[in-house]
Amino acid sequence: MPGLPHYLKSHQTIAIIVFKAAPEMGKRSAAFDEIAALAKQRIMIIDGAMGTMIQREHLEEHDFRAEVLKDHPKPLKGNNDLLSITRPDIVYKIHKLYLEAGADFIETNTFSGTTIAQADYETEHLVHEINYQSAQIAKRACGDVQKETAFKELVKAYGDQARSLLQGGVDVLLVETVFDSANAKAALFAIRGLFEDEEIMEVPVFLSGTIVDLSGRTLSGQTGEAFLVSTRQGQPSAVGLNCALGAKDMRPFIEAMSKFSDALILCYPNAGYDETAEDMALALKQFAMDGLVNIVGGCCGTTPDHISAMAKALKGIGPRQPPNDPHAGNMLLSGLEPMTVGPFTNFVNIGERCNVAGSRRFCNLIKNENYEAAIDVARVQVENGAQVLDINMDDGLLDGPYAMSKFLRLIATEPDVAKVPVCIDSSDFSVIVAGLESIQGKCIVNSISLKEGEKAFIERARLVRRYGAAVVVMAFDEEGQAAETLRKYEICERSYRILTEEVGFDPCDIIFDPNILTIATGMEEHANYGAYFIDATRMIRAVREAMHSVFLYYAIKAGMDMGIVNAGALPVYEDIPKDLLILIEDLLFNRDPDATEKMLVVAQDMKKGGKKAEKTEEWRSFSVEERLKYALVKGIDTHVVEDTEEARCMTDKYPRPLNVIERPLMDGMSVVGELFGSGKMFLPQVIKSARVMKKAVAHLIPFMDKEREENIKEMGLSDDQVVDLGVMTPCEVIIKTAIEEKADFIGCSGLITPSLDEMVHVAKEMERNGLKIPLLIGNVSAWSRS
Repeated sequence: MPGLPHYLKSHQTIAIIVFKAAPEMGKRSAAFDEIAALAKQRIMIIDGAMGTMIQREHLEEHDFRAEVLKDHPKPLKGNNDLLSITRPDIVYKIHKLYLEAGADFIETNTFSGTTIAQADYETEHLVHEINYQSAQIAKRACGDVQKETAFKELVKAYGDQARSLLQGGVDVLLVETVFDSANAKAALFAIRGLFEDEEIMEVPVFLSGTIVDLSGRTLSGQTGEAFLVSTRQGQPSAVGLNCALGAKDMRPFIEAMSKFSDALILCYPNAGYDETAEDMALALKQFAMDGLVNIVGGCCGTTPDHISAMAKALKGIGPRQPPNDPHAGNMLLSGLEPMTVGPFTNFVNIGERCNVAGSRRFCNLIKNENYEAAIDVARVQVENGAQVLDINMDDGLLDGPYAMSKFLRLIATEPDVAKVPVCIDSSDFSVIVAGLESIQGKCIVNSISLKEGEKAFIERARLVRRYGAAVVVMAFDEEGQAAETLRKYEICERSYRILTEEVGFDPCDIIFDPNILTIATGMEEHANYGAYFIDATRMIRAVREAMHSVFLYYAIKAGMDMGIVNAGALPVYEDIPKDLLILIEDLLFNRDPDATEKMLVVAQDMKKGGKKAEKTEEWRSFSVEERLKYALVKGIDTHVVEDTEEARCMTDKYPRPLNVIERPLMDGMSVVGELFGSGKMFLPQVIKSARVMKKAVAHLIPFMDKEREENIKEMGLSDDQVVDLGVMTPCEVIIKTAIEEKADFIGCSGLITPSLDEMVHVAKEMERNGLKIPLLIGNVSAWSRS
C-alpha cells in the first residue's frame, strides 16, 4: 500500500483528491482506507501556498517559456501553471519542501489549469499537458519523500537512540519484537554505522523477531528462517523470538531457528492466558533439556514470579551448543522464504521479464503506471520456475528510483511473488540504493565493477554489504570490459581480493559475471556476423531458445551457478533437432568458420515458418505407459487424464489406482529426474512436468479415496476402530488425538521426501510426549532408503 503523503489538484476553492494510480471503474483506491485510518489517529496537514514559494525564486520571462514556448506571441510571466512544463525542477523542489516540513497532502501546481484560465495567455492547447505533468511531479515528490522517510528516517531515529544508549553505558543492544524485517534492517544499518563510521566501541547485538500466529510467519509474511537471513548483515550475537505466542506454541519455530543459526538462541514468550508461572517455566525447561535455547525470559504478562520460576526450573541444565555454521560455503538469500545456493544446488533460474530494457511489454506497463499488470508479469515468472526475480527500471523516460521502489513495495504485498528473492538490476547506483531500501529480504545487487576505479568500487561494495545484499561483480575495470579469458580472470581475482580483504564481504555473497555475451558474438573478425545473428534471433524465438538451452547445458557443466533467463521458455536439450544442435555447438565453440552463415540460413527458414507445431500423431500411437512418460517429460497435459484412466482400467497390470502412480507415472518422473540431474532439463520444465503429474494424480485420488474408505470399513467390521484424521494433519493434532483415543498405533503415509521428514518429526514428538506405541509409515523415499 503506497501510504501518505497524497497530493491534491486544486482550482479556486475546490480541492479534489487525485489518486496515485487511477482506479478502475467499480474499484476503490487504497487512499480511502489510508485517509480514514489516519483521520482516526490525528489531524492531517495540507501544504501551504505554491504561488508564494514561486515568487521567492525570482523567475523571469524565459523561465516560463523554455524551448517549448520560446516563440509564443504573448507574455507568459505569471502563468505559474506553465512551470510544470518549463521548470518542473522548481515545482518539484517546492513540493519536497512542504513534504519534508510535515505535509500529508500536497496540492498540484494547477490553480489555473483549465481552458478558461489559460485562455488569457492563449495556452488552452496545453491544459492537458499542464495537468498531467503537474500530477506526475507531485507524485514523484510524494514517492521520493515517502521512500526516504521509510528508511532514512528510520535509520536516523534508530541511530540516535542507539547512540544515546551506548553513551549511557549499555553492554548489549537488543532489537526486539520485529514484525517486519525492513524495520529491523534499518535498525541494524544504523547500529553498524555507529560501530564502523563513528568508531563507537562495538557491543553485542541481540535480535528478536515476532511470529504472529501458528502459521510461523512474521506480520510481513516471512518465515523465521527468512527473517534470520534478511538480518544476518547485522552480525547478531543472539537471535530468537519474543511476544505474540506462549511458550508451548513457540516451540516449533524456536526449534527451526536453533537448527538454522550458529548464533545464540533467545526465547522470551508471552505468559499464556491460562498459564501459571510454573507452567511457563516447565515449557521452557523442556526447550532447555532438548538443547534448543541459550537465553530465556518473559515478554507480555510476565512478572518477577515468572522469572523466579524459570531460574529454578532451568538450574543445572546445560545450554544449547551452537552448531558450526550450518550454511558454510553457501549463499543465503530470502524473500518471504529462505533460499540456499551452494555447491550441491542445481542451476538457479533468475527470471528476466521484469526488465524495462528487455521486455517492451513490461516497459510500457511501468511507463503507463499499470503496476497491477506488471505484477502479473512477475507472478508468471515465479509460476514458471524463476527462483529469483531480476528487476530493472533503467529507461530514460522513467524515474528509476521511484519506479524501482514502488514496484518492490507492491510485490511485497503479493505472497506468491514475494516468496522468492529479488535481483536489483541497474547501471545507476541510486536506483540500486532505492531498491535496497524498499525490501525486507536479502537480495542480489546487479552489479558493481572496477570501471570507475577502486575507490568507487569499495564505497559501493561497503554500502551493499551494510544493506545485507549479495553482489554481482562484472569483469570490467578501468581499461574496459574483458573479452578474453585471462583478462576476465585477472579482473575477477582482483575484485575478489578487494571485496574479501578490504571490504569484508562474505565470499559466498559474491557472484561473478564474466561477460557471457562475448561467447555469442564470436571472434573479432566475425563481429558483424555475430551482430546479424543476434538481430535475427531476436525475431526468431525457436532459434534463440535452442541457443539458450545449449549454452546453459555446457555452461552449467563448466560450473555456472545461476543465470537470468526467461523461465518457462527453454526447450529440453534432448528435444533440439540434431542438425540445429550441431550448428549451435559449432557456433558456441567456434568449430566451424561458416557456422554463423549456416545459422543465418536456418534462422531465415524458421522466420518464414515460425515455430513448428508439436506433432502429436506419432507419440499418440505409443503404448499407454509410453504416452504417459512422453507427456510427463514434455510437459503436455492435453491427454493425460484419458491416458491415466486407460491405465487405471487395466486392472490386470494395475490392480489398484496407486499402482498407476507407482509404476508408469513414477517411471516418467524418473526420466525427468535424470534429465534434470544431467543438466539437460531445467527447473521451469520440471515444473511443467510436475503440473502434468499433479493432473494425473488428481484424477486418481477419488478412486484411491473410495478404496481407502472400503479398507477402513473392512477394518471396522473386524472390530478395529480407525480414526481418520485426513491429510496434511499437524503433528500436534496427531499426538493429541492418539493420546485421547488411547490408540494402539499411529499410521502416516506420504509420497515425497518432505512428508518423510514430517514423519521423523512425528516420531520425535511421540518420544518427547512419552507415547510408546508403534509408528507405521508408508513413503516412497523410505522404501528407496531401506
